[in-house]
Amino acid sequence: MIDFIDGQVEYVESDSVVLETTQGIGYRIFCPNPYAMKVKESLRVYTHHHVRDDAISLYGFRSRDKRGLFRKLLDVTGIGPRGALAIIAAAEPHQIVTAVQHEDMNFLTKFPGVGKKTAGRMILELKDKLNEFLIPGSADGLLADPMAEGQTIQTSSSITTAFNEASEALLALGYSENEVRKVMAKLHGETDSTEELIKKALQLFISS
Repeated sequence: MIDFIDGQVEYVESDSVVLETTQGIGYRIFCPNPYAMKVKESLRVYTHHHVRDDAISLYGFRSRDKRGLFRKLLDVTGIGPRGALAIIAAAEPHQIVTAVQHEDMNFLTKFPGVGKKTAGRMILELKDKLNEFLIPGSADGLLADPMAEGQTIQTSSSITTAFNEASEALLALGYSENEVRKVMAKLHGETDSTEELIKKALQLFISS
């Protein structure tokens, strides 16, 4: 079992990053909002080792809280690792937990791939199992989303690149091309970085 990996980001893709360790090994790690991580950035990623008959995959998170919630979501009937990852990417742990405990079907069905049946199972199977994620100041803390940090001024070329990368990331999270086009159209004229665009798009999906 690999609990965490310390390394340097070698490259970033729409659904994953490759983290190179000091031993010269590169680990592909599927993670929420990979564009929040920067190439050559040194960081620790808390991992979940997922094994299937046809694949062995690593899923990674910047905090143990997010990994813990990811594992809880995997216990819900009908939610696989990609679906759980998309949910973690779209909201903070305390928001997801509050929605489950308050039986907020409208909020839960905003997540990609979560219909009324799946939302109902989330409430039924998790409602009394998530109290630990509502306690700020726990051993791990409810870490702020790294995408919430400052904005940068973008050139015309970098704005186009940021929009393209943000769109690819949203598609990788499970949103349809039509949904992505609509939400990105609402962000037309924004000059944010890729990670800021993803954050704003996800907020629009949840609030719509």
